[in-house]
Amino acid sequence: MIGIRGARVLNPLTGRDERLDLLLAEGKIRSVGEDALREADGVEILDASGLTAAPGLVDVHVHFRDPGLTYKEDIETGAKAAARGGYTTVVCMANTKPVIDCGEILTQVLEKGAHTGIHVKSCACVTKGMQGKELVDMRGLRALGAAGFTDDGIPLLDERLLRDAMEETARLGVPLSLHEEDPALIENNGINRGAVSKRLGIGGSPAQAEIRLVERDCLLALETGAGVNIQHISTAGAVEAVRRAKAKGARVTAEAAPHHFTLTEEAVLTYGTCAKMNPPLRTEADRRAVIAGLKDGTIDLIATDHAPHSEEEKARPFTEAPSGIIGLETALALGITELVRPGHLTLMQLMEKMSRNPARLYGFDYQGIVPGAPADLVLFDEEELWTVEQFASKAVNSPFLGKTLQGKVHYTICGGRIVYKG
Repeated sequence: MIGIRGARVLNPLTGRDERLDLLLAEGKIRSVGEDALREADGVEILDASGLTAAPGLVDVHVHFRDPGLTYKEDIETGAKAAARGGYTTVVCMANTKPVIDCGEILTQVLEKGAHTGIHVKSCACVTKGMQGKELVDMRGLRALGAAGFTDDGIPLLDERLLRDAMEETARLGVPLSLHEEDPALIENNGINRGAVSKRLGIGGSPAQAEIRLVERDCLLALETGAGVNIQHISTAGAVEAVRRAKAKGARVTAEAAPHHFTLTEEAVLTYGTCAKMNPPLRTEADRRAVIAGLKDGTIDLIATDHAPHSEEEKARPFTEAPSGIIGLETALALGITELVRPGHLTLMQLMEKMSRNPARLYGFDYQGIVPGAPADLVLFDEEELWTVEQFASKAVNSPFLGKTLQGKVHYTICGGRIVYKG
Protein backbone atom coordinates (compact mmCIF):
# COMPACT_ATOMS: atom_id res chain seq x y z
CA MET A 1 0.00 0.00 0.00
CA ILE A 2 1.04 3.58 -0.65
CA GLY A 3 -0.08 6.60 1.32
CA ILE A 4 0.12 10.11 -0.11
CA ARG A 5 0.12 12.77 2.56
CA GLY A 6 -0.78 16.43 2.17
CA ALA A 7 -1.14 16.69 -1.61
CA ARG A 8 -3.15 19.29 -3.44
CA VAL A 9 -5.61 16.95 -5.18
CA LEU A 10 -7.12 17.95 -8.52
CA ASN A 11 -10.09 15.95 -9.78
CA PRO A 12 -11.00 17.04 -13.33
CA LEU A 13 -14.22 15.01 -13.24
CA THR A 14 -15.68 16.90 -10.30
CA GLY A 15 -13.70 20.12 -10.41
CA ARG A 16 -12.64 19.63 -6.78
CA ASP A 17 -9.32 21.19 -5.81
CA GLU A 18 -8.35 20.57 -2.18
CA ARG A 19 -5.53 19.39 0.03
CA LEU A 20 -6.13 15.76 1.00
CA ASP A 21 -4.47 12.45 1.85
CA LEU A 22 -4.79 9.37 -0.37
CA LEU A 23 -4.43 5.67 0.37
CA LEU A 24 -3.68 3.31 -2.52
CA ALA A 25 -4.09 -0.45 -2.27
CA GLU A 26 -4.42 -3.34 -4.72
CA GLY A 27 -4.12 -1.05 -7.72
CA LYS A 28 -6.99 1.18 -6.64
CA ILE A 29 -7.55 4.34 -4.66
CA ARG A 30 -8.84 2.95 -1.37
CA SER A 31 -9.65 6.18 0.44
CA VAL A 32 -9.49 9.92 -0.04
CA GLY A 33 -9.75 12.56 2.67
CA GLU A 34 -8.21 14.10 5.74
CA ASP A 35 -8.40 10.80 7.61
CA ALA A 36 -7.40 8.51 4.71
CA LEU A 37 -4.14 7.55 6.44
CA ARG A 38 -5.52 7.17 9.95
CA GLU A 39 -5.01 3.41 9.85
CA ALA A 40 -1.90 3.33 7.72
CA ASP A 41 0.42 1.06 9.65
CA GLY A 42 3.03 -0.51 7.37
CA VAL A 43 2.12 1.77 4.47
CA GLU A 44 4.80 3.45 2.37
CA ILE A 45 4.14 7.14 2.93
CA LEU A 46 4.95 9.74 0.30
CA ASP A 47 5.25 13.25 1.70
CA ALA A 48 3.39 15.27 -0.93
CA SER A 49 3.38 18.63 0.81
CA GLY A 50 4.01 21.16 -1.92
CA LEU A 51 2.97 18.71 -4.62
CA THR A 52 -0.15 18.43 -6.76
CA ALA A 53 -1.76 15.03 -7.29
CA ALA A 54 -3.82 14.53 -10.43
CA PRO A 55 -4.99 11.59 -12.52
CA GLY A 56 -2.19 10.15 -14.61
CA LEU A 57 -1.72 11.91 -17.93
CA VAL A 58 -3.03 10.33 -21.14
CA ASP A 59 -1.29 10.83 -24.49
CA VAL A 60 -3.25 9.63 -27.52
CA HIS A 61 -0.49 10.29 -30.05
CA VAL A 62 2.94 8.68 -29.60
CA HIS A 63 5.40 6.92 -31.86
CA PHE A 64 7.34 4.14 -30.11
CA ARG A 65 8.82 2.84 -33.40
CA ASP A 66 8.29 -0.77 -32.38
CA PRO A 67 8.41 -3.01 -34.37
CA GLY A 68 11.05 -2.31 -36.96
CA LEU A 69 12.60 1.03 -36.07
CA THR A 70 13.72 0.35 -32.53
CA TYR A 71 17.06 2.10 -32.95
CA LYS A 72 14.97 5.28 -32.57
CA GLU A 73 12.78 4.09 -29.68
CA ASP A 74 11.14 0.90 -28.46
CA ILE A 75 8.10 0.19 -26.37
CA GLU A 76 10.12 -0.16 -23.16
CA THR A 77 12.08 3.08 -23.53
CA GLY A 78 9.03 4.92 -24.80
CA ALA A 79 7.09 3.82 -21.73
CA LYS A 80 9.93 5.00 -19.48
CA ALA A 81 9.85 8.39 -21.17
CA ALA A 82 6.09 8.51 -20.69
CA ALA A 83 6.33 7.65 -17.00
CA ARG A 84 9.01 10.31 -16.50
CA GLY A 85 6.63 12.83 -18.05
CA GLY A 86 3.72 11.87 -15.78
CA TYR A 87 1.85 9.70 -18.29
CA THR A 88 0.16 6.48 -17.24
CA THR A 89 -1.58 5.78 -20.56
CA VAL A 90 -0.37 6.24 -24.13
CA VAL A 91 -1.76 5.34 -27.54
CA CYS A 92 0.81 4.26 -30.12
CA MET A 93 0.48 5.18 -33.76
CA ALA A 94 0.40 2.48 -36.42
CA ASN A 95 3.19 3.63 -38.80
CA THR A 96 5.71 1.08 -37.57
CA LYS A 97 7.69 -1.27 -39.83
CA PRO A 98 5.74 -3.35 -40.66
CA VAL A 99 2.69 -1.18 -40.08
CA ILE A 100 -0.04 -2.25 -37.68
CA ASP A 101 -2.61 -3.37 -40.22
CA CYS A 102 -3.12 -6.96 -39.05
CA GLY A 103 -3.85 -8.81 -35.83
CA GLU A 104 -0.38 -10.32 -35.54
CA ILE A 105 1.44 -6.99 -35.32
CA LEU A 106 -1.23 -5.37 -33.14
CA THR A 107 -1.07 -8.28 -30.66
CA GLN A 108 2.72 -8.09 -30.59
CA VAL A 109 2.64 -4.39 -29.69
CA LEU A 110 -0.02 -4.82 -27.01
CA GLU A 111 1.77 -7.78 -25.43
CA LYS A 112 5.03 -5.82 -25.19
CA GLY A 113 3.18 -2.85 -23.77
CA ALA A 114 1.60 -4.98 -21.06
CA HIS A 115 5.03 -5.49 -19.46
CA THR A 116 6.09 -1.84 -19.22
CA GLY A 117 4.41 -0.68 -16.03
CA ILE A 118 2.09 1.78 -17.76
CA HIS A 119 -0.92 1.30 -20.03
CA VAL A 120 0.32 1.06 -23.61
CA LYS A 121 -2.54 1.06 -26.10
CA SER A 122 -2.32 1.12 -29.87
CA CYS A 123 -4.24 2.25 -32.89
CA ALA A 124 -4.35 0.19 -36.05
CA CYS A 125 -4.05 1.49 -39.58
CA VAL A 126 -7.07 2.69 -41.51
CA THR A 127 -5.82 1.23 -44.79
CA LYS A 128 -3.80 -1.85 -45.63
CA GLY A 129 -0.11 -1.03 -45.74
CA MET A 130 -1.07 2.61 -45.16
CA GLN A 131 -1.46 2.76 -48.94
CA GLY A 132 -4.79 4.61 -48.88
CA LYS A 133 -6.46 2.09 -51.18
CA GLU A 134 -8.24 -0.59 -49.13
CA LEU A 135 -9.62 -0.55 -45.58
CA VAL A 136 -8.22 -2.92 -43.00
CA ASP A 137 -10.49 -5.34 -41.15
CA MET A 138 -11.55 -2.73 -38.63
CA ARG A 139 -14.02 -4.94 -36.82
CA GLY A 140 -11.50 -7.74 -36.40
CA LEU A 141 -8.72 -5.40 -35.22
CA ARG A 142 -11.06 -3.69 -32.79
CA ALA A 143 -11.91 -7.10 -31.32
CA LEU A 144 -8.19 -7.72 -30.79
CA GLY A 145 -7.76 -4.48 -28.87
CA ALA A 146 -7.20 -1.65 -31.35
CA ALA A 147 -8.01 1.58 -29.51
CA GLY A 148 -8.92 3.36 -32.74
CA PHE A 149 -7.72 3.82 -36.29
CA THR A 150 -5.28 6.19 -38.02
CA ASP A 151 -2.88 6.34 -40.92
CA ASP A 152 -1.02 9.08 -39.03
CA GLY A 153 1.84 10.44 -41.08
CA ILE A 154 -0.10 10.03 -44.32
CA PRO A 155 -3.33 11.88 -45.20
CA LEU A 156 -6.32 9.96 -46.53
CA LEU A 157 -6.99 11.48 -49.95
CA ASP A 158 -9.65 9.13 -51.34
CA GLU A 159 -12.89 10.73 -50.17
CA ARG A 160 -15.04 7.68 -50.84
CA LEU A 161 -12.65 5.45 -48.89
CA LEU A 162 -12.54 7.96 -46.06
CA ARG A 163 -16.32 8.10 -45.90
CA ASP A 164 -16.42 4.30 -45.66
CA ALA A 165 -13.86 4.43 -42.85
CA MET A 166 -15.91 7.02 -40.98
CA GLU A 167 -19.07 4.98 -41.29
CA GLU A 168 -17.33 1.84 -40.01
CA THR A 169 -15.67 3.56 -37.03
CA ALA A 170 -19.02 5.12 -36.20
CA ARG A 171 -20.53 1.63 -36.07
CA LEU A 172 -17.65 0.41 -33.89
CA GLY A 173 -17.82 3.42 -31.59
CA VAL A 174 -14.13 4.32 -31.86
CA PRO A 175 -12.40 7.47 -33.09
CA LEU A 176 -10.84 7.95 -36.50
CA SER A 177 -7.76 10.16 -36.16
CA LEU A 178 -6.62 12.08 -39.22
CA HIS A 179 -3.32 13.55 -40.37
CA GLU A 180 -4.38 16.61 -42.34
CA GLU A 181 -1.85 17.74 -44.98
CA ASP A 182 -2.62 17.92 -48.68
CA PRO A 183 0.59 16.81 -50.44
CA ALA A 184 -0.48 18.51 -53.67
CA LEU A 185 0.26 21.86 -52.06
CA ILE A 186 3.53 20.94 -50.33
CA GLU A 187 7.12 21.21 -51.54
CA ASN A 188 9.65 19.93 -48.98
CA ASN A 189 7.50 19.44 -45.88
CA GLY A 190 8.64 20.13 -42.32
CA ILE A 191 8.73 23.91 -42.58
CA ASN A 192 5.94 26.45 -42.93
CA ARG A 193 5.75 28.16 -46.30
CA GLY A 194 6.43 31.74 -45.34
CA ALA A 195 9.17 34.19 -44.50
CA VAL A 196 11.55 31.63 -43.00
CA SER A 197 11.19 29.06 -45.77
CA LYS A 198 11.74 31.80 -48.34
CA ARG A 199 14.87 32.92 -46.54
CA LEU A 200 16.18 29.34 -46.54
CA GLY A 201 15.13 28.64 -50.12
CA ILE A 202 12.83 25.76 -49.14
CA GLY A 203 9.34 25.40 -50.61
CA GLY A 204 7.61 24.28 -47.43
CA SER A 205 4.02 23.56 -46.46
CA PRO A 206 1.40 26.34 -46.74
CA ALA A 207 -1.32 26.69 -44.13
CA GLN A 208 -3.88 25.87 -46.80
CA ALA A 209 -2.51 22.32 -47.07
CA GLU A 210 -3.91 21.66 -43.59
CA ILE A 211 -6.98 23.85 -43.83
CA ARG A 212 -8.24 22.24 -47.04
CA LEU A 213 -8.35 18.72 -45.60
CA VAL A 214 -9.68 19.79 -42.21
CA GLU A 215 -12.59 21.59 -43.87
CA ARG A 216 -13.33 18.54 -46.03
CA ASP A 217 -13.17 16.10 -43.14
CA CYS A 218 -15.24 18.21 -40.78
CA LEU A 219 -17.98 18.18 -43.42
CA LEU A 220 -17.69 14.41 -43.84
CA ALA A 221 -17.85 13.96 -40.07
CA LEU A 222 -21.04 16.00 -39.96
CA GLU A 223 -22.55 13.93 -42.76
CA THR A 224 -21.58 10.51 -41.38
CA GLY A 225 -21.95 11.14 -37.64
CA ALA A 226 -18.50 9.64 -37.07
CA GLY A 227 -16.22 10.60 -34.24
CA VAL A 228 -13.28 12.26 -35.99
CA ASN A 229 -10.13 13.51 -34.28
CA ILE A 230 -8.04 16.15 -36.06
CA GLN A 231 -4.44 15.42 -35.15
CA HIS A 232 -1.75 18.01 -34.27
CA ILE A 233 -3.73 21.03 -35.46
CA SER A 234 -1.42 23.91 -36.36
CA THR A 235 -3.17 26.70 -38.28
CA ALA A 236 -5.66 29.42 -37.43
CA GLY A 237 -7.83 28.41 -40.40
CA ALA A 238 -8.03 24.78 -39.28
CA VAL A 239 -8.92 25.82 -35.73
CA GLU A 240 -11.74 27.96 -37.11
CA ALA A 241 -12.96 25.11 -39.33
CA VAL A 242 -13.22 22.82 -36.29
CA ARG A 243 -14.97 25.58 -34.33
CA ARG A 244 -17.60 25.94 -37.07
CA ALA A 245 -18.07 22.17 -37.38
CA LYS A 246 -18.64 21.78 -33.66
CA ALA A 247 -21.21 24.58 -33.73
CA LYS A 248 -23.09 22.62 -36.41
CA GLY A 249 -23.07 19.47 -34.28
CA ALA A 250 -20.24 17.49 -35.84
CA ARG A 251 -18.56 14.94 -33.55
CA VAL A 252 -15.13 16.44 -34.16
CA THR A 253 -12.32 16.72 -31.66
CA ALA A 254 -8.92 18.31 -32.14
CA GLU A 255 -5.56 17.85 -30.50
CA ALA A 256 -2.71 20.34 -30.16
CA ALA A 257 0.93 19.40 -29.67
CA PRO A 258 2.97 21.42 -27.15
CA HIS A 259 5.36 22.62 -29.84
CA HIS A 260 2.51 24.23 -31.77
CA PHE A 261 1.41 26.38 -28.83
CA THR A 262 5.00 27.14 -27.81
CA LEU A 263 7.13 27.75 -30.92
CA THR A 264 6.83 29.42 -34.32
CA GLU A 265 8.52 28.99 -37.69
CA GLU A 266 11.33 31.23 -36.43
CA ALA A 267 12.54 28.32 -34.30
CA VAL A 268 13.89 26.65 -37.45
CA LEU A 269 16.56 29.35 -37.64
CA THR A 270 17.76 28.49 -34.12
CA TYR A 271 17.18 24.75 -33.78
CA GLY A 272 17.43 23.54 -37.36
CA THR A 273 16.10 20.03 -37.87
CA CYS A 274 15.04 19.83 -34.21
CA ALA A 275 12.34 22.29 -35.23
CA LYS A 276 11.33 20.29 -38.32
CA MET A 277 7.99 18.50 -38.01
CA ASN A 278 4.78 17.67 -39.89
CA PRO A 279 2.69 19.72 -39.73
CA PRO A 280 5.35 22.40 -39.33
CA LEU A 281 5.69 25.17 -36.83
CA ARG A 282 3.61 28.07 -38.10
CA THR A 283 3.36 31.83 -37.58
CA GLU A 284 2.82 33.71 -34.34
CA ALA A 285 -0.80 34.32 -35.41
CA ASP A 286 -1.28 30.57 -35.80
CA ARG A 287 0.31 29.87 -32.41
CA ARG A 288 -2.06 32.34 -30.79
CA ALA A 289 -5.01 30.78 -32.59
CA VAL A 290 -4.07 27.34 -31.22
CA ILE A 291 -3.97 28.81 -27.70
CA ALA A 292 -7.35 30.49 -28.27
CA GLY A 293 -8.73 27.12 -29.42
CA LEU A 294 -7.48 25.49 -26.25
CA LYS A 295 -9.05 28.24 -24.16
CA ASP A 296 -12.52 28.12 -25.72
CA GLY A 297 -12.71 24.31 -26.04
CA THR A 298 -12.38 24.11 -29.82
CA ILE A 299 -9.21 22.11 -29.21
CA ASP A 300 -10.12 19.36 -26.77
CA LEU A 301 -6.81 17.83 -25.84
CA ILE A 302 -3.04 18.06 -25.80
CA ALA A 303 -1.10 15.22 -27.41
CA THR A 304 2.66 15.17 -27.83
CA ASP A 305 3.16 13.48 -31.22
CA HIS A 306 6.29 12.04 -29.55
CA ALA A 307 8.44 11.27 -32.60
CA PRO A 308 11.95 10.01 -31.80
CA HIS A 309 14.74 9.94 -34.39
CA SER A 310 18.44 9.18 -34.15
CA GLU A 311 21.02 11.95 -33.90
CA GLU A 312 22.53 10.80 -37.20
CA GLU A 313 19.19 11.20 -38.97
CA LYS A 314 18.58 14.65 -37.54
CA ALA A 315 22.13 15.70 -38.51
CA ARG A 316 21.25 15.45 -42.21
CA PRO A 317 20.54 18.59 -44.27
CA PHE A 318 17.16 20.12 -43.49
CA THR A 319 15.37 18.84 -46.59
CA GLU A 320 16.70 15.30 -46.00
CA ALA A 321 16.25 14.92 -42.23
CA PRO A 322 13.09 13.24 -40.89
CA SER A 323 10.36 15.33 -39.29
CA GLY A 324 9.36 15.16 -35.64
CA ILE A 325 10.52 15.78 -32.09
CA ILE A 326 10.20 13.93 -28.81
CA GLY A 327 7.71 15.35 -26.34
CA LEU A 328 6.60 13.08 -23.52
CA GLU A 329 9.09 14.32 -20.94
CA THR A 330 8.50 18.04 -21.47
CA ALA A 331 4.77 18.26 -22.24
CA LEU A 332 3.44 18.88 -18.73
CA ALA A 333 6.06 21.51 -18.00
CA LEU A 334 5.40 23.23 -21.32
CA GLY A 335 1.69 23.27 -20.53
CA ILE A 336 2.36 24.89 -17.18
CA THR A 337 4.99 27.27 -18.54
CA GLU A 338 3.19 28.36 -21.72
CA LEU A 339 -0.50 27.99 -20.81
CA VAL A 340 -1.01 28.10 -17.03
CA ARG A 341 1.62 30.63 -15.99
CA PRO A 342 0.48 33.25 -18.58
CA GLY A 343 -3.17 32.71 -17.54
CA HIS A 344 -4.49 31.04 -20.70
CA LEU A 345 -5.67 27.94 -18.79
CA THR A 346 -6.08 27.07 -15.15
CA LEU A 347 -4.17 24.08 -13.85
CA MET A 348 -7.48 22.19 -13.66
CA GLN A 349 -8.20 22.98 -17.30
CA LEU A 350 -4.74 21.78 -18.27
CA MET A 351 -5.44 18.47 -16.52
CA GLU A 352 -8.68 18.20 -18.48
CA LYS A 353 -6.75 18.62 -21.74
CA MET A 354 -4.02 16.17 -20.71
CA SER A 355 -5.99 13.41 -18.96
CA ARG A 356 -9.79 13.60 -18.85
CA ASN A 357 -10.49 14.57 -22.46
CA PRO A 358 -7.95 12.20 -24.08
CA ALA A 359 -9.31 9.33 -21.98
CA ARG A 360 -12.88 10.20 -22.99
CA LEU A 361 -11.95 10.27 -26.67
CA TYR A 362 -10.92 6.62 -26.55
CA GLY A 363 -13.41 5.47 -23.93
CA PHE A 364 -10.73 4.56 -21.40
CA ASP A 365 -11.64 3.94 -17.76
CA TYR A 366 -11.32 7.39 -16.18
CA GLN A 367 -12.88 7.97 -12.80
CA GLY A 368 -10.79 10.84 -11.50
CA ILE A 369 -9.58 10.64 -7.91
CA VAL A 370 -12.25 8.86 -5.88
CA PRO A 371 -12.35 5.65 -3.84
CA GLY A 372 -12.42 2.66 -6.16
CA ALA A 373 -10.81 4.44 -9.10
CA PRO A 374 -7.63 3.05 -10.66
CA ALA A 375 -4.54 4.24 -8.80
CA ASP A 376 -3.06 6.00 -11.83
CA LEU A 377 -1.63 9.31 -10.63
CA VAL A 378 0.95 11.97 -11.30
CA LEU A 379 2.46 14.04 -8.48
CA PHE A 380 4.22 17.22 -9.55
CA ASP A 381 5.40 20.58 -8.27
CA GLU A 382 3.79 23.22 -10.46
CA GLU A 383 6.19 25.92 -9.23
CA GLU A 384 9.50 24.10 -9.49
CA LEU A 385 11.92 25.21 -12.17
CA TRP A 386 14.11 22.64 -13.87
CA THR A 387 16.43 22.48 -16.84
CA VAL A 388 15.92 19.93 -19.61
CA GLU A 389 19.26 18.10 -19.61
CA GLN A 390 18.61 14.44 -20.37
CA PHE A 391 15.89 12.07 -21.45
CA ALA A 392 14.66 8.58 -20.64
CA SER A 393 13.85 8.25 -24.34
CA LYS A 394 16.50 6.81 -26.64
CA ALA A 395 16.25 10.01 -28.65
CA VAL A 396 17.29 13.58 -27.89
CA ASN A 397 15.67 15.40 -30.84
CA SER A 398 14.07 18.23 -28.91
CA PRO A 399 14.32 22.01 -29.30
CA PHE A 400 13.71 22.27 -25.54
CA LEU A 401 17.01 20.64 -24.56
CA GLY A 402 18.80 23.09 -22.28
CA LYS A 403 15.66 25.13 -21.60
CA THR A 404 14.42 25.96 -18.10
CA LEU A 405 10.76 25.08 -17.64
CA GLN A 406 8.28 25.33 -14.78
CA GLY A 407 6.53 22.27 -13.35
CA LYS A 408 8.41 19.11 -12.44
CA VAL A 409 7.11 15.55 -12.09
CA HIS A 410 8.15 13.88 -8.83
CA TYR A 411 6.17 10.64 -8.94
CA THR A 412 4.18 8.71 -11.52
CA ILE A 413 2.04 5.92 -10.10
CA CYS A 414 0.30 3.38 -12.33
CA GLY A 415 -1.87 0.58 -11.02
CA GLY A 416 -0.81 1.52 -7.49
CA ARG A 417 2.92 1.09 -8.26
CA ILE A 418 5.50 3.83 -8.44
CA VAL A 419 6.80 3.70 -12.02
CA TYR A 420 8.80 6.92 -11.86
CA LYS A 421 10.40 8.82 -8.98
CA GLY A 422 12.34 11.97 -9.67
